Amino acid sequence: MTEVFTSLAGNDINLVTVLIYLVIATVLSLVGGAIGGILLAGEELGNQFAAMIGGLFAPAGVIPAIVLGLILLNFCPKF
Repeated sequence: MTEVFTSLAGNDINLVTVLIYLVIATVLSLVGGAIGGILLAGEELGNQFAAMIGGLFAPAGVIPAIVLGLILLNFCPKF
């Protein structure tokens, strides 16, 4: 377990760290999308429905961006 934490904190990008970063980014985008949905359309659609729609559509843009970013970071020179 300590190896996972040291690879997360360091510059080591492997399959485990990519999956952990992807899960963290997805959860944060779900929360952010739900909050954004409530702020934008909570009054018109209802808070629960707007949060559900925002939480569903937010990861659609975040997951490809995170995967692309991690792929690009893998090719960067390590200092």
